[in-house]
Amino acid sequence: MEIFNKVKDTYKRWTTLTPTNVLYDRSLAWLFIVLLFVGFIMVTSASIPVGTRLFDDPFYFAKRDALYVILSIGVCYYFVKVPMETWESWHKKLFIIAVILLILVLIPGIGKSVNGARRWIPMIVFNFQPAEFAKLALICFLAGYFTRRYDEVRSKKLSAFKPLLVMGFLGALLILQPDLGSTVVLFIITFGLLFVVGANIYQFLFLIGVGAFLFVVLVVSSAYRMKRITGFMDPFKDPYGTGFQLSNSLMAFGRGEFTGEGLGNSIQKLEYLPEAHTDFVMAVVGEEFGFLGIMIIIALLALLVFRAIKIGRESLQIEQRFKGFFAFGISFWIFFQGFVNLGMALGLLPTKGLTFPLVSYGGSSLVIMSVSIAILLRIDHENRLMRGGHARLKDD
Repeated sequence: MEIFNKVKDTYKRWTTLTPTNVLYDRSLAWLFIVLLFVGFIMVTSASIPVGTRLFDDPFYFAKRDALYVILSIGVCYYFVKVPMETWESWHKKLFIIAVILLILVLIPGIGKSVNGARRWIPMIVFNFQPAEFAKLALICFLAGYFTRRYDEVRSKKLSAFKPLLVMGFLGALLILQPDLGSTVVLFIITFGLLFVVGANIYQFLFLIGVGAFLFVVLVVSSAYRMKRITGFMDPFKDPYGTGFQLSNSLMAFGRGEFTGEGLGNSIQKLEYLPEAHTDFVMAVVGEEFGFLGIMIIIALLALLVFRAIKIGRESLQIEQRFKGFFAFGISFWIFFQGFVNLGMALGLLPTKGLTFPLVSYGGSSLVIMSVSIAILLRIDHENRLMRGGHARLKDD
């Protein structure tokens, strides 16, 4: 009976979402695990046709995604033990490493080119995408910079120039791949952190103007980007050309209606919808689970983002600025990337190669995003220790 009670108590502690007497955010941990599990199911379903065609193995991508999920959980478990002081001391080094990786990926023979874009460095387990690491490195660097220059950024009118220059340098390397989507993510992260820090309002107006101008220039100067814009505006005008991806994505959502066709019953994934298990996995979710399935995943991601914002807010309240800026940067990253991916699949935004956080197939995206979740858990853990939570947890 005593053993049964111990098991019961342990089960109750682990299934209670964010109780006040534990040293980490269990609701965040459970959201992370659930999204990974949902992503594995959807990648398995969406990748069967392409796996059969390319490798004569319907579960080729499912096996690899299972490996990525296990690796992601292991990485999260490891990095949650890394103190935030270590991240703060490495914020410049991580930026330098990101720059080196972004340069290496452009070198023929080192970087791997797929569909005209050189974005990957072949590794033993998966093709590593330096752009994903660059996002985390930029957040870490800006968190350190804003912590050291807090008063300067809030008071001086041109204080945003330096962080904007850093972001622009990384963005320029990404454009050479080319990868406009990741460049926009970096811009949003920088913009959002400047807002949290409390920079001068005129700097935001300047950033908006510069960002809009550069975006228009990059789109107009590239034929393939212009085709994406025209395909986005009217995908059914050329459904077998520039509008092929989007038109098939919209048909997938249309077939799903409210409750969907059921798991595995998607037709669009049968070689009609390109990148069904990566960029357009949410279209398969919409077809197989309908509006209801989409809303559940949105709710899960929204809760995760809210937890990140709460952790960032609590950090700033106890004067832990580096932790607070880091947490807010991660929340901006997760929210915006999820927003762009779903907006792209729904035809609300032009097509871009950005994965849906923790759901889409991709080793680099899953592993780096898992590191960011580990950082959030670590920040929350250290905040609870500072508030004296360890005194209530001697027997947990």
